[in-house]
Amino acid sequence: MGHLYYATSAEPIRVPDRLLSHLKVVVATKLRRSESFTLSWTHVDGAPGRSTLWLQPAIPLRFVFDSAEPEQLDARTLKDMADMANSSAGLIIALDAEIPAATTPTRTSAPAAHRTALRKAA
Repeated sequence: MGHLYYATSAEPIRVPDRLLSHLKVVVATKLRRSESFTLSWTHVDGAPGRSTLWLQPAIPLRFVFDSAEPEQLDARTLKDMADMANSSAGLIIALDAEIPAATTPTRTSAPAAHRTALRKAA
């Protein structure tokens, strides 16, 4: 279970690593373009209700993953999430959703050997 830290709040939002990996890509892409949007979810921890965050480039975010290895991302899920983030309703996620295994490899910013070298150097 990963954690999403929003603004200066010390209280994280608990998000499964697989979902958080996909969410990170969509959020980073939108914010890199200076595009603000909402992120909403229904509570699953026994508390009733739902929450919505306003995401915009000036508000700090931190993604913390339990797993040291990155997830294989599913291109269809990324596209669906990006389309939703572009809608007037914003990005709505289900914290208990099962994300399918990657159907097609997604490109990363660095070749695997280079990423491994960067991790070892850190």
